[in-house]
Formats: sequence, structure tokens, C-alpha cells
Amino acid sequence: MLIRYFGAAQAAAGVAEERLDVEALPLTELLEDVQARFAHSQPSMAQVISRSSFLLNEVALRDRTVVLDQDDVLDILPPFAGG
Repeated sequence: MLIRYFGAAQAAAGVAEERLDVEALPLTELLEDVQARFAHSQPSMAQVISRSSFLLNEVALRDRTVVLDQDDVLDILPPFAGG
């Protein structure tokens, strides 16, 4: 699975994207893992994720119980400012 981090999520992760070996993993568990791995990041990954929206394979994702698979692409999109 590919996770792509944008904005504050990228700042917290320190990378723009990463590949993980997952199979039949609920999004909630994946997000817990990401928060744990970047627990001491600045900004706090937990705070970033709590405010973020998500795309799964380029489609808006609202159901955090969805099960992810190896071929999926998850985008973590914190709120953006601009004008």
C-alpha cells in the first residue's frame, strides 16, 4: 500500500510518501500505526490526522472502518489554507 502525505502530514512524517506491506487492514488500525510511528513529530501526527480528510484510490473516504489492501493508495490531506 502507498501512503501519500500532504501539507502538515508530510511535515510530521518527514517524507512525502511511504510503502507499507498490508493486507486486509482497517483504516483505523493503519492510522493508529501511523500515529504511533510519528508520535514525537512536530507537528503532532495525531493532531494532523484528527483534522485530516482522506482519499482512497483518489476517491473521498469518510468511512474509517474501510479495509485497506496492498494495492491501495491512501492520501492524508490536512486542511489547506490559501486564497
